Amino acid sequence: MKFIRYQQLRERGIPWTRVHLNRLIKAGDFPAPVNLGGNSIAWIESEVEEWAKRKAESREPVAA
Repeated sequence: MKFIRYQQLRERGIPWTRVHLNRLIKAGDFPAPVNLGGNSIAWIESEVEEWAKRKAESREPVAA
């Protein structure tokens, strides 16, 4: 299991602010982070990858 931090989410193309991510997490639309202690949180890499895969699979085809 690998953890990724907020900056790594941004490097993977997830552009949202921490505030917006928290809204998505509360709505159940993004994986919840893991509390690593103190003020540190991180996401489980495989959960973020699965979320991205589901988003890509559910997209509407673009009309040509």
